[in-house]
Amino acid sequence: MANEGVDQRTGKVEPGLTSRAVAVIGGGWAGCAAAVELARAGYKVTQLEAARTLGGRARRIETDHRHLDNGQHILLGAYSETLRLMKLTGVDRERALLSLPLQMRYPAGSGGMDFVAPRLPAPLHLALALLRAKGLDRADKLSLARFSTTARWMGWSLHTDCTVAELLQRFDQTPRLIQLMWRPLCLAALNTPPDRASAQVFLNVLRDSLGAKRSASDMLLPRADLSALLPEAAAAYVEAHGGSVRTGAKVQALRSIEGRLWQLDISGAAVGGNWSTYFSGVVLATGASQAATLLHGIPDCDTSALCSQLTAFEPEAITTCYLQYDAATRLELPFFALLDDPDNHQWGQFVFDRGQLDAGQAGLLAVVISASGSAAAQSQDLLAEAVAVQLAAVFQRPELGRPKWFKVITEKRATYACAPGVARPANDSGLPGLVIAGDYTAGDYPATLESAVRSGVAAAALLKGAAI
Repeated sequence: MANEGVDQRTGKVEPGLTSRAVAVIGGGWAGCAAAVELARAGYKVTQLEAARTLGGRARRIETDHRHLDNGQHILLGAYSETLRLMKLTGVDRERALLSLPLQMRYPAGSGGMDFVAPRLPAPLHLALALLRAKGLDRADKLSLARFSTTARWMGWSLHTDCTVAELLQRFDQTPRLIQLMWRPLCLAALNTPPDRASAQVFLNVLRDSLGAKRSASDMLLPRADLSALLPEAAAAYVEAHGGSVRTGAKVQALRSIEGRLWQLDISGAAVGGNWSTYFSGVVLATGASQAATLLHGIPDCDTSALCSQLTAFEPEAITTCYLQYDAATRLELPFFALLDDPDNHQWGQFVFDRGQLDAGQAGLLAVVISASGSAAAQSQDLLAEAVAVQLAAVFQRPELGRPKWFKVITEKRATYACAPGVARPANDSGLPGLVIAGDYTAGDYPATLESAVRSGVAAAALLKGAAI
């Protein structure tokens, strides 16, 4: 790795050598978005990722059975920045994503409901979906219509934030509608239970999906693994534009040089051991706690207030239980909602038929448990057994209780708890030439892939605006 920004004859920092040279620390979705935007603008980008695989908390992992994702994700048609960058980096959307209309469908006979929006202009698609919905009585349907009408009238905005549970109570939502629609949507979007989740952030998501054009509410299921879905395509784009992407390269420390350059101390096999190099700008796109550690270690810079914000986030876990059956095993739909009941060891909230998304994963089901602190505390064997028994019961298929193998993956810091009024830092660190990117920075959305991408794009715009 060349020591950019240092004259090899004198050992002195030469500004001309670092002009438009930018480091992106972190290979998650925020870092990849920032790297693409900077490379597109003509900067020489060096992206550094400590792990061996790009994607951060949404990545491909190697297991003893096969390559799996560290979690199952649903994207929305409203994810405009993610879809834009996928197109920019050459990702074929039709091949990479299965597009389904907005739906909340439970297995037949499970006591749930069947809600599917037709592909009609908004808001007609929601009105017809509500009219046709099965498993909801008249009071439930009127309750949902009242929520949608009132939220639109309010401009999807609250004067004072509250919990989702409080919001639903104010809007007189029925217990059944809360159980079958609002609670699973809140868990899926915010990864925080309704009694602790921010109503304003929840309304922001609904505004851009249910309250926008019909295509914005489409549910997009990844066909490719999460690293291939965008991060690896982003890396190829950066390299094609003269940059470099190095995995297995950990940034140990940052130093500000004369208020105009940044020195990075890097370790790892990718850089041949230990190395120091210089850049005119830095995007710090690690997790919040790692960002705080690096910021706290910068000499002669007071970052205490920012570090306090970054370390104040309460983490929320997501657990995905993969169950492999015979290759002929198939669900009626690519995914179903499930009635979870942790008190009775029914943990699953959604199940995905991976074989309908990726032909190479026939017979593989992925069961998602959001806000999974209690579930993750169970032994993996017992949790997998309970999930298999749950599937066998709700689908009335005894064979689902006997998978060939299972793999339980828990991302302990998948997101932060999206509580009312949670303080989220700006992209601007307050230090010249150093910006922050991550799904935890200030924005309308909770910790989602789109939030991470938007943050990365915003961070890159700040550096470009600083004319480094």
